[in-house]
Amino acid sequence: MDIPLSTIAVVGLGTMGTGIAEVLARSGREVIGIDTDEAAARRAVASLEASTARAVERGRITEEERRDALARFRTFSDLQAAADAELVIEVVPESYEIKQQVFRELDAVVSPATILATGTNALSVTRLAAESQRPERVLGLHFFNPAPAMKLVEVVSSVLTAPPAVEAVTELARLLGKEPVAIGDRPGFVADGLLFGYLNQAAAMYEANYATREDIDAAMKLGCGLPMGPLALLDLIGIDTARTVLEAMYSTSHDRLHAPAPILGQLASAGLTGRKAGRGFYTYAEPGSQTVVPDALTPAPRGAEAAGRTVRSVGVAGSGTMASGIAEVFAKAGYDVVLAARGQEKADLAKARIAKSLGRSVTKGRLSEQARDETLARITAAASLDAFAEVDLAVEAVAEDLLVKQELFATLDKVCRPGAVLATTTSSLPVVAIARATARPEDVVGMHFFNPAPAMKLVEVVRTVLTADDVHATVHEVCHAVRKHPVDCGDRAGFIVNALLFPYLNNAIKMVEEHYASLDDIDAAMKLGGGYPMGPFELLDVVGLDVSLAIEKVLHNEFRDPGLAPAPLLEHLVAAGCLGRKTGRGFREYARR
Repeated sequence: MDIPLSTIAVVGLGTMGTGIAEVLARSGREVIGIDTDEAAARRAVASLEASTARAVERGRITEEERRDALARFRTFSDLQAAADAELVIEVVPESYEIKQQVFRELDAVVSPATILATGTNALSVTRLAAESQRPERVLGLHFFNPAPAMKLVEVVSSVLTAPPAVEAVTELARLLGKEPVAIGDRPGFVADGLLFGYLNQAAAMYEANYATREDIDAAMKLGCGLPMGPLALLDLIGIDTARTVLEAMYSTSHDRLHAPAPILGQLASAGLTGRKAGRGFYTYAEPGSQTVVPDALTPAPRGAEAAGRTVRSVGVAGSGTMASGIAEVFAKAGYDVVLAARGQEKADLAKARIAKSLGRSVTKGRLSEQARDETLARITAAASLDAFAEVDLAVEAVAEDLLVKQELFATLDKVCRPGAVLATTTSSLPVVAIARATARPEDVVGMHFFNPAPAMKLVEVVRTVLTADDVHATVHEVCHAVRKHPVDCGDRAGFIVNALLFPYLNNAIKMVEEHYASLDDIDAAMKLGGGYPMGPFELLDVVGLDVSLAIEKVLHNEFRDPGLAPAPLLEHLVAAGCLGRKTGRGFREYARR
């Protein structure tokens, strides 16, 4: 049986080109690797030898299959070697001049039927195709790094591309075990178009000294379930590469969110381009190493700051899922907890929700029956905030409404003993405005848990200009006691996670509005190409479109950036009552329970 596109040339044997060559060779294709740098060609052969040897050790392929794959990979230093290729994939540096020169030389070498694919993720496929003598045979074939592991392949058509060429490479991608997504030609395409805007925002956040690099990265890993933090990912991608992609995106969109953060240009100009240089946002053991080593910016071990206040008992205000989750966290850690709601019935229902949650943990073998009973015994359900009179820490988890929270804190000010720490779990409101509702704003701090609180490890600790040093230290000590990871951030809308997450979600909605890609393709692209646990539209429907819109509005009002204006489609869906899973319909429809 004939193998479709059986002879394929890969031009450029850097990390990506070598990875693509490995995928092709292991699938049975004859692979012609071309690089003018003979050292790069030798490294590519060595890399393929090492990776296939590991595959044999792990039982994924046999020794015979390994030998066959290695025999199918041949390297050359001249483009003439591509003469017999049915498909050529170029992955040379992101430069129009370099790529156009490659295409011009290939035009004179390959047959008229050969498909020419560019691996660009930043440059215009249409512009590259227009310079070719066969624009109908030119398209984009964007693999993700590392190519052997990542499932997504973006198949990019220009207005000049012939459908049979698209069909041929799409079928090839499927035969390679990849998930092809068909998209149009614009810088960044789907996955990088969304990813690099988020990375740029993170770089700008760090540049503004809003949070440390460690806290930004920890927040996005723990708060969103991402495999890497944004600054570590920029170091992996290459800061110079990221800046090139963003420049291309900005030249098309003119969206300030895509204008490269100045720090990217500064680091790139200094040669601090990330892992490959041994230094970027972080410092590495050596160029190419993934081992981070301490440097002048590495935080000192905790303990030098002010000592915190003693906390033995905790009051939790609220009766919803977040309030009961936080109460469960504290009780399991050994704190005496007062769970107060508006009325005894609501408080009892909240405690019953905790009992149910603990029961599930017992069923799954994560908790003993004795530990469950002891945890519940430490929780007192109360009908009013008066029960907070002797608590050392009061945490509110009521509606995300400034007036509601201010009224609650005015009550806590009267009820709680002097020296008690007062914490708000707000995710979007100014903490200082809540603190000013009391006569002791120095005792007020933000303590933003993530839902579900028992499972999520992250707590954003939000210090206002009035928060006392020992209050800040207290919250850190308590977070560690309940086995949460605290990250510090200033008192501004969105803090770390929401300020980076929701512009990304908003941009995904704009892609759908512009008919650039479908919901399913965008979700697939971000899960398969970005390593996200959920696609943006899956996540929006889970969070709730009304909640998402409210956060988008807060961010837009705070930063006054036109690029942060909520997408009209989001506003229309909320106005129509399509709020996501909780209403049975959001971006998708759900079966009603």
